[in-house]
Amino acid sequence: MQSEVTPPPRVLLVEAFYGGSHRQLIDLLKDHVDRCSVFTLPAKKWHWRARTGALYFSQTIPRCPSYRVLFCSSVLNLCELVALRPDLAPLKKVLYFHENQLVYPVRKDQERDFQYGYNQVLSCLVADEVVFNSHFNMDSFLSSIPSFMKKIPDHRPSHLDHLIRPKCQVLSYPLNLPDVSSFLPKHKLLRQPAAPSHVDDIITPQSERQELRANQETPWTEPYTDRGPPESQSPDPGPKAKCIGVVPDQVDPLHIVWPHRWEHDKNPELFFTTLTTLKERGLDFRLSVLGETFTDIPEIFSSSRTILDSHILNWGFLPTKEDYFRVLCQADVVVSTANHEFFGVAMLEAVHCGCLPLCPKALVYPEIFPDQYLYSTPEQLCKHLQNLCRRPDVARRHVVMVDTSSYFWSTLKSRFQSLLSMPEGS
Repeated sequence: MQSEVTPPPRVLLVEAFYGGSHRQLIDLLKDHVDRCSVFTLPAKKWHWRARTGALYFSQTIPRCPSYRVLFCSSVLNLCELVALRPDLAPLKKVLYFHENQLVYPVRKDQERDFQYGYNQVLSCLVADEVVFNSHFNMDSFLSSIPSFMKKIPDHRPSHLDHLIRPKCQVLSYPLNLPDVSSFLPKHKLLRQPAAPSHVDDIITPQSERQELRANQETPWTEPYTDRGPPESQSPDPGPKAKCIGVVPDQVDPLHIVWPHRWEHDKNPELFFTTLTTLKERGLDFRLSVLGETFTDIPEIFSSSRTILDSHILNWGFLPTKEDYFRVLCQADVVVSTANHEFFGVAMLEAVHCGCLPLCPKALVYPEIFPDQYLYSTPEQLCKHLQNLCRRPDVARRHVVMVDTSSYFWSTLKSRFQSLLSMPEGS
């Protein structure tokens, strides 16, 4: 009996920063796209990966005549790689933007290293397909190119955005989320959608569904609108059927989760300042601060851990994904205070686990979350959390009106497969 001959690879997957969402995407493509070959660098020292990754890969990727497609993230300087390896130039080159360096926040504008954004522009000019994980990511990048190029002292290139725009498309980052039903507390199971796909399928009487759709007010904040009773007065719960999944009065304090990288661009200062204010006002809550840590951890984390110690349930990166999703399932509210977000995987993971989201009314968030989950000022965030601390049952009864299934890998798989395919005969 003859042994099967493994067909040669056709798709070259290259990731210069193989960690976090970058790693998850490469792993999904490797597992679900036929005939892939993968080359990566560990997710450390990001700046050096961006500067020198192309040279490293030019020496480690073997020459292979069967390659037809090259896929990489925008961390890699694709222009350098193709120049160093002319044999890769004829491939269909797909560049995926998890983030862009033209609007990535820095402490001061003079701290922005021109080279990183410049490399991304050059990579776009070389690529055949330029793919962004959100419209915010694409629009902010393209609209920033003209002003970014004005930083060049003289002899500036022009109209580069016009050359790049026709190559661009938006293809959301694909979520590959587990079934978390075994981790969910009873009150979340009671108000889960009947199917994992559409918010219209919520388990609730048809009359209630019609009332929810017809009522344009924010159900979970309704008792605390400016037209409601003063804060000193206990609001009348009234017809709470709008917060679906009736559960008994809940005595457990509100559980707030912050599942983001411990870096300044996620604005932990605002988050911890808000929670300190809640504590000073005598409000009770429980806190889980998750997310990855890197070399330089903002000082606010250590000082806030001391201040908020009596409220903390979980602190720091959890060792397994199972532990991570278990905590998200036990939490009530997930908060983002980010100054930078081009997609927001952690927020959607928490929503998948039944958390009510609170996000800035900026960046990518209005693209994903309805207005009722967005805040415009720090004061609004504090007020929302204050009200929920006083009435945690409101968060526990509310069905989040976000269809996470549109971001599932099962939904987006065919588009990624098409992106990494070549016409017949190529």
